[in-house]
Amino acid sequence: MGILGWIIFGLIVGALAKFIMPGKDPGGIIVTILLGIVGAIVGGFLGQALGLYGPNDPVGFLMALLGAIVLLLIYRMAVGRRAVV
Repeated sequence: MGILGWIIFGLIVGALAKFIMPGKDPGGIIVTILLGIVGAIVGGFLGQALGLYGPNDPVGFLMALLGAIVLLLIYRMAVGRRAVV
């Protein structure tokens, strides 16, 4: 899958990550979806680089979703701390 495919895929994964981790995000839905795109790209490439699956294996969806959730969690912790201080 090319980079454009990962971006479109990331939109879907970002929306799903927001659904799995509901709550108020400091950046709103746009930032959440952008984080989903980046998480999907990073998670997808990381899984392929580690040899966990090939370029067109369906398990890449799970790794992309995991990457998006982890990135969203890190973002919430980083921005949440900064807002309190």
